[in-house]
Amino acid sequence: MATAVRLRRVGTHKKPFYRIVATDSRNQRDGAFIENLGIYHPMEKPATVQLNEERLRHYAKVGARFSETVKSLCKQKGLKV
Repeated sequence: MATAVRLRRVGTHKKPFYRIVATDSRNQRDGAFIENLGIYHPMEKPATVQLNEERLRHYAKVGARFSETVKSLCKQKGLKV
């Protein structure tokens, strides 16, 4: 199973927020996921980002692929993945 760490869209029409999740890379964007790793709320000013750094490090260590957006959010928080 190829694991990916990416955003999962939740929220209402025109008011999105995203959960950062670990999932099988073959699953749909909003499909089943393995674990919830944080949230990203871009509509708030300033944007809210909460990360479970310990679990993100774990998934990086076991070779999960991170989406470009999740990589940039981690970089903003000072977390190397």
